[in-house]
Amino acid sequence: MTTFHAPPLAASVMTEYYRQYLAVAVFVGAALVMVGAMLGVGALLRPKRPQPEKYITYESGSDPFGTFGQQNVRYYVYALLFVIFDVETVFVFPWAVNADHSGLGWFGFGEIAVFVLILVAGLGYLWRKGLLSWA
Repeated sequence: MTTFHAPPLAASVMTEYYRQYLAVAVFVGAALVMVGAMLGVGALLRPKRPQPEKYITYESGSDPFGTFGQQNVRYYVYALLFVIFDVETVFVFPWAVNADHSGLGWFGFGEIAVFVLILVAGLGYLWRKGLLSWA
């Protein structure tokens, strides 16, 4: 009966593989300890003065009244518009960073121009419908 022995090179590669995971685990542990320490020190040092006014529900600049505090739907429309245009910025940013090095040339410029024109058309539509007026 013969036994299989792995070459020593494979054993050193495997230990290096697990050593990389150990480094990540150490950093995650250190991050958790630091966050816990900062929250603990903050809890010990901050003043504790409970006041009833601090615990009142407060949203969108108006105090709630009654049992069900209704909010104007405009606040949600503004939040959705912000999310939409913010996500579009996420799509434009990588193109702007790599515009010189992407190698797309005029094709890439045309594509981003069409993208921005669609955004501007959407913004114009919202403005014309009056969804951008706060009051």
